[in-house]
Amino acid sequence: MKTVLIPLLIALSLTAACRKDETVSAYGGADHVWTLKTLNGNIFPAPATLTFPEVGQIAGNGPCNSYFGAMDAPYPWFQAGPIGSTRRACPDMRAETVFLDSLKAATLIEVVDDTLILSNPEGLEMIFKATE
Repeated sequence: MKTVLIPLLIALSLTAACRKDETVSAYGGADHVWTLKTLNGNIFPAPATLTFPEVGQIAGNGPCNSYFGAMDAPYPWFQAGPIGSTRRACPDMRAETVFLDSLKAATLIEVVDDTLILSNPEGLEMIFKATE
């Protein structure tokens, strides 16, 4: 039993070690703070950012609150897992709701140089620009 189990464990370890990051972090999304510029062709009226602090995670600031969540879909897919946020009220709460709802609705992501685009087949388009 040991002679079969040891090679199997070694093979599984090597397979896991060789698996590369297929999330947006490996395709230029990491190491930037992405600032939302337009939503569905309109200038977004409040500050909102998106970052990829670790593989499988998103975080940033909405118009009112900081947020965080999971995102481990392979590139070019995007699926924001449950999104948590702080709970401060501000005059831009409507923009915050629209922003977070749009993040949840996005299903595709594309990174080209200093531009990140989130979209879905229903016509959603969020255009972010790298600011750091």
